[in-house]
Amino acid sequence: MSARKLHLNLFVYPGGHHEAAWRHHGTDPEDLLDIRFYQDLARRAEAAAFDAVFFADGPSLADNVRYASRFRLEPFTWLSAVAAATERIGLIATASTTYTEPYNLARLFSSLDHLSGGRAGWNIVTTGAPQAAGNFGLDAHPVHAERYDRAREFVEVVTKLWDSWEDEALVVDQKSGVFADTERIHEINHTGRHLKVRGPLNLPRSPQGRPVYVQAGSSEDGRAFAAAYAEAVFTAHQTLRSGQEFYADLKARAAALGRDPARLIVLPGISPFIGSTEAEAHALHQEFDELTQPEYSLHLLQRLLGLELSTAELDGPVPRRLIETRGERGNGSRFRLVLDIIDRERPTVRELLHRLAGARGHRVVAGTPEQVADRIQEWFEQGAADGFNIMPPWLTGGFDLFADQVVPLLRERGLFRAAYDGATLRDHYGLPRPAAEPVR
Repeated sequence: MSARKLHLNLFVYPGGHHEAAWRHHGTDPEDLLDIRFYQDLARRAEAAAFDAVFFADGPSLADNVRYASRFRLEPFTWLSAVAAATERIGLIATASTTYTEPYNLARLFSSLDHLSGGRAGWNIVTTGAPQAAGNFGLDAHPVHAERYDRAREFVEVVTKLWDSWEDEALVVDQKSGVFADTERIHEINHTGRHLKVRGPLNLPRSPQGRPVYVQAGSSEDGRAFAAAYAEAVFTAHQTLRSGQEFYADLKARAAALGRDPARLIVLPGISPFIGSTEAEAHALHQEFDELTQPEYSLHLLQRLLGLELSTAELDGPVPRRLIETRGERGNGSRFRLVLDIIDRERPTVRELLHRLAGARGHRVVAGTPEQVADRIQEWFEQGAADGFNIMPPWLTGGFDLFADQVVPLLRERGLFRAAYDGATLRDHYGLPRPAAEPVR
């Protein structure tokens, strides 16, 4: 039996991760704005002893919402309702360092951690959508390097705010009448290049000390940022070799900074189509692909690669020579991932669109429960992953198949827990509760 244990998150996307999920007969679009639907889904993930539910977010409306369920529920409202309906499962939300302020964000996550009993995690993103700028009074979206420079300072400020109350600051002595020891509550008085924040936070230190730091982004800047700050990393890879390279590189970077690589958890995304036979699983996958709308898919391709193609070009080769690899877009990890698919597989435009339809560049697998479990075990045991973000193609059926048919196999192989060992997200991930750093 393996000493290491897999970590599994349920990555929730409205309707499911396949772009045509909302059109499939297994999806009820009426559920997509009903919190009871999501509460029930989270309870199912908790019953399967998943580490966390993860809810992504972005501060703008997707350009292609005409063809897909790509609206964004506000994640703190969503997770607060999920917290009330669950007891143990972790609660991870995306929040942007580019389009939020650190004091507000620190309050939101601290509140979620307090009210959930220590289950909060922050997925730190810099936001890649340029259309977000106009929603926040900016004329232009900050460039990649500038966003990461702000992100580093932002995380340092939020950390100071979460540590601005020492653990012993909350006294609550009814007899003496002393509620808090103000000598243990500190202003942070941060003044930096991007931010100026006095502090302290108006909440005591939360059950986890700090919510878990999660990061998504695999560019050079993203890797450097993750090695310095992240405790869990969400990433996308198509091949075992690519996953192994990323895993080894990230762990080595963390070690070079004096961190314990075991306390940096790598979680690639995987979107499984599951059937009783391999042929049945592939047929299910094709059923979803046939519901895709080229107008939506071509827009996605234009956003990812800068290629403006027409429906008349669907069955021709991807025009590789027209893809500009320099500039801002070329810095993105997802750009490089899609370019690798084109160079390695030489697909037609339609074939590429179907590859991306399943999970926007994350790995899609189609097979029997045993085959899906095999792929997960292979990546886990061969140095490509510490666990996975499970991205069901549709909800709730895609998740139910995984929980009912794949999770038991992972348990039989000694890879995944049968029950929770602790109560907090840090417990589930095997991460220590950090001590408060003194204010300097």
